[in-house]
Amino acid sequence: MKPETRIILTEDGSHTLYVDSLGEYYHSVYGAIQESNHVFIWNGLSSIRRQDIVVLEVGFGTGLNALLTYISGKKNKIKIQYDAIELFPLETSLVKKLNFTRFLDMDNPQLLRDLHTLPWNQIHALSDIFTLYKILQDFNHFIPEQKYHVVYFDAFAPDKQPEMWSEKNFAKLFHAMETEGVLVTYCAKGAIKRTLQRVGFGVELLNGPPGKHEMIRAVKPG
Repeated sequence: MKPETRIILTEDGSHTLYVDSLGEYYHSVYGAIQESNHVFIWNGLSSIRRQDIVVLEVGFGTGLNALLTYISGKKNKIKIQYDAIELFPLETSLVKKLNFTRFLDMDNPQLLRDLHTLPWNQIHALSDIFTLYKILQDFNHFIPEQKYHVVYFDAFAPDKQPEMWSEKNFAKLFHAMETEGVLVTYCAKGAIKRTLQRVGFGVELLNGPPGKHEMIRAVKPG
């Protein structure tokens, strides 16, 4: 059953969603766009010094991370293959109400809607440098079929979905990543840091986005 969600305005003016059944937000209430840019774009995507990058997002959610990655890739002329896994896609009627594109330099104001309405489990070329592959599946049963340079780990918090943050799942991601690939997450809990270290990652704590002291970036050693 899909969880009930409602739109919330965050402090930077952009929307997030609140899941009543979990008591959990999709993004930081201090700023959805600020958080996604800080954690996933600036400390994740931008840390990879390549002109062709394969990204895996765990938790497609509102599509904000995919949208920001598309914009960054276009700006920096980086070819991106973007895979995203999600079990509970949002309804199109809800997506249409999200206000992200008001704050972003968009060549296609319908792109967010397109990200959500394109069929799942198919590869879609959104431009000559951006390819989207949305995977409709429970991440706990997901078996990666290729190697990734960047993993955006954007699941709900460990106390809300502990099974997502298991050692088994992080080991699966470790083996699915290229050498010197990075995994970034908004979470900075000591238990998660230690789990990432146990499966082989080198882990660093970075300054967090507004309203959060720290975040994690994990690197697969060379």
